[in-house]
Amino acid sequence: MSDETVLTNARLVLPDRVLPGTLLLRGGTIAEISPGRSAAPGALDLEGDFLIPGVVDVHTDNLERQVLPRSQARWPSASAFLAHDGQVAVAGVTTVLDALCLGDLGFDESRLQTARDGVRDLGALTASGALKSEHLLHLRCELPATDMLPMLEEFHADPHLRMVSLMDHTPGVGQYVDADRYRAMRVKGGAKPEAVERRIAELAEQRAAYAEPNRRALLDLFRGRDVPLATHDDWDPAIVARNAADGIGMSEFPVNLPAARAARAEGMAVIAGAPNLVRGGSHSGNVAAADLAREGLVDIIASDYVPPAMIEAAWRLVEEAGMTLPAGVATITANPARALGLHDRGRIEPGLRADLVRLREFGGMPVVQAVWRGGARIA
Repeated sequence: MSDETVLTNARLVLPDRVLPGTLLLRGGTIAEISPGRSAAPGALDLEGDFLIPGVVDVHTDNLERQVLPRSQARWPSASAFLAHDGQVAVAGVTTVLDALCLGDLGFDESRLQTARDGVRDLGALTASGALKSEHLLHLRCELPATDMLPMLEEFHADPHLRMVSLMDHTPGVGQYVDADRYRAMRVKGGAKPEAVERRIAELAEQRAAYAEPNRRALLDLFRGRDVPLATHDDWDPAIVARNAADGIGMSEFPVNLPAARAARAEGMAVIAGAPNLVRGGSHSGNVAAADLAREGLVDIIASDYVPPAMIEAAWRLVEEAGMTLPAGVATITANPARALGLHDRGRIEPGLRADLVRLREFGGMPVVQAVWRGGARIA
């Protein structure tokens, strides 16, 4: 049986142009790119659909959503992981970094169990060959949490670890830099105003005691290692400058334009959320990703919490930020692959992995028709 596959009559989204053409896949890699149609026996006619590289997602919380599909209804861990895998595969995500939270600030203690179970399941399911997409590990480290560092010491040597991000969800900084918005959110969720005020004061004290020592310990742990570091919810250009000086190369979900501009000036890759683009703004009241993109301040799109939003977000960059289609697609393929040091994927080029997604437009919206990982059909 031949290990060759011919995909023809496709609009190939290459790094610098869209080419009507044909791909020859061999041994799990892209062997040849040629313009025009192929008459080879057995060639698969893609009927003029787009063909893009497999999507590389640097951050998704989707596993948490499968573990807890409804409040108080915790799903069996391995079953939840397989459901998550199926969802990212049909969304065209062939490489996914499962973002697991280390450390609890009293928002959701069950996340710590999800992290422990998730690391275990990722290793076991990968070894079994049961997963459609390639899953890697992104550890999200809550710096003010008293239990973050012990968990990090437990997982920092995991062979699937590919990214670490530094977070601080204390009200008054980062995502919750608007403390009044945080207060309103908690009261709307059923908390008493006086309890919210007590909690804000407690978290401020905890941050003062633990955030800085935990930050230094984390940076020491990863100094000299080939694990990319990111910060989460940057809000202050001075903080961004400090992060860059410490060797942190990515700014994930900056909450305002000054922080994103500072990250760009420091040479950091800026990561925006796909749901922010698709919904037309941030769910938490921070800067709109479209505004960042219009200033040329978006390098990478991450799914955040909706994997199917990735490809639609790349398409929206063309309409809303004036990007070319190859540049928009690069934010979900080539750029994240490069930032993670995954140089064998992310572009349609000879010699690279045959991770590919077939797309058909419906009312201007891209719809996934087929997905290949390493030349094998997975969706």
